[in-house]
Amino acid sequence: MDLRIFTEPQQGASYDTLLAVAKATEDLGFDAFFRSDHYLHMGSVDGLPGPTDAWITLAGLARETKRIRLGTLMTAGTFRLPGILAIQVAGVDQMSGGRVELGLGAGWFEEEHKAYGIPFPKEKFARLEEQLAIVTGLWATEVGQTFSHHGTYYDLTDSPALPKPAQAKVPVLIGGHGASRTPRLAAQYADEFNMPFGSIEDTQRQFGRVRAAAEEAGRKGDDLVYSSALVVCAGKDDAEVARRAAAIGREVDELKANGLAGSPAEIVDKIGRYTEVGAQRLYLQILDLEDLDHLELLSAQVQSQLS
Repeated sequence: MDLRIFTEPQQGASYDTLLAVAKATEDLGFDAFFRSDHYLHMGSVDGLPGPTDAWITLAGLARETKRIRLGTLMTAGTFRLPGILAIQVAGVDQMSGGRVELGLGAGWFEEEHKAYGIPFPKEKFARLEEQLAIVTGLWATEVGQTFSHHGTYYDLTDSPALPKPAQAKVPVLIGGHGASRTPRLAAQYADEFNMPFGSIEDTQRQFGRVRAAAEEAGRKGDDLVYSSALVVCAGKDDAEVARRAAAIGREVDELKANGLAGSPAEIVDKIGRYTEVGAQRLYLQILDLEDLDHLELLSAQVQSQLS
């Protein structure tokens, strides 16, 4: 079971804070540092000092880390033209020495689009399908050849399809709860399918849908990595769990029901239940980015038991 650290910087984090978390992620032996791609805070937090751009952040971290994988859950398809996104991700992959992964989603948070003047189209999922075709098609085009795409929403003619990522293939992540279109899209384009914040039962059901869609598309179900993203709140005792829950504005019972919360032993046990339904990788959503002791506890008493 790979454990990855997943952050939500729009809730309030500077680049320096993210750098500290990324370095702790690397030093403590976690597999990867991922971040959300949002420009507006959610809920009652003030979001200070303001948002950071996902790919600018990852470019900086690419030069200041050495081992960990870096990526997004999920880059919003509404934020970037697909040709530009392919250039950005390839550049960050080069800067990292081939450690980047691209999670790409349709985009959903209308308020942040209004706040920063970003168009919020109605046909988001259909656009996402074209975006995936373009980004992966540009990367797959051989040097010296050109790439063209004439679709409903995007039109590319004789693109040189440069630059290329450092990796022969940048892993693409697709995720979500959708029962039909999401599994189909994952089967066509994804190297990894991520189930965000789902119950054990819903996760098992969605993994089954993706496996079936992959086989229908002519792939083996095991061709994809299956992962989950879950909020985590660990403590050495009940008081520490309660303190950490209060710090992120959540209730302990709710966190235990909907995420990974409690003692290290409780968390390891629940991770085992996700493993039983097919999860091979977990993204641990860390909401208090100042609490690096939390990461140390997860490394020493959760990750060590899963190795």
